[in-house]
Amino acid sequence: MRALAAATALFAAALVVAGGLTVATASPSGGSGGGNGACNPYIDGTVVPVPCSAGSTTGGTGQGTGGGSGSTVNNTCTFVALDESQARNLGLSWPPPKGKHWALMDCIGGATGTGQQAVLVDNGTGAPQVTPEQLLVQALRELRVPHLQPATAPPRGKDGLVGLPEWFWVPARAWHARSVTVTAGPVWATATAAPVGLTVQPGTGLSPVSCAGPGVPYNPRELAAGQHTSCSYTYLQPSLGQPGNTYRASAAVTWRISWTGSGGSGGLLDAGLTVPLGFTVVIAQGEALVTSR
Repeated sequence: MRALAAATALFAAALVVAGGLTVATASPSGGSGGGNGACNPYIDGTVVPVPCSAGSTTGGTGQGTGGGSGSTVNNTCTFVALDESQARNLGLSWPPPKGKHWALMDCIGGATGTGQQAVLVDNGTGAPQVTPEQLLVQALRELRVPHLQPATAPPRGKDGLVGLPEWFWVPARAWHARSVTVTAGPVWATATAAPVGLTVQPGTGLSPVSCAGPGVPYNPRELAAGQHTSCSYTYLQPSLGQPGNTYRASAAVTWRISWTGSGGSGGLLDAGLTVPLGFTVVIAQGEALVTSR
């Protein structure tokens, strides 16, 4: 299906990480995604140029964030009927098919979007002639995949020691799915990003460590010998002498991107979208204490 192919290509080619979140920015047909350009939406396999109105907040509630709340966005599309003059000015066929009328559908709920789209609406039921795949394009534009800040033990700002493991994990409050649902009458599509794994690069070309999940938080109230994690690294050399006298590490969260839609539609879009975040680790040389009697 052309709309689904456009949505998949949009996700694969246009996701960019910037400013702490991931947003798809290209329109499905290669037109402008904002400003005063044309959105060129697909309507029944045909490109219909309609002016964009990106930046509007009409029709949506909630916001996607990197924290523990506001991670579910629900956008309900609104419709404004077009008369003959308006439809002809947009290059739409007139008269519309029997029992239907042209309308502008606006599904923008956040800071970016495809703008208004011209659709046919059933006069009797009020149902728009759109598919879940077309709504998926808008849902992907609103989906925000954050950089998740890792926690460490010893805590950031305190030196680790040579020969002792440095722990890494993502706090539970941030480890949850983000989703966007776009609804147009009885038709809907939901795009979901779910974190599935954590990989830490200790820095300076050292071998990475990985966790299936967010990692295990270190509990300072328990004995270190009784705690275990796959996401720890034991540095064998101090960071003194490294650039900035620190190890330049990074933590990359792997996200699974999928979608579901009305009528049983849906599928997997990306099984392994990786979003990294860099940070520094200071490792000091442990000093042995020698006593004599």
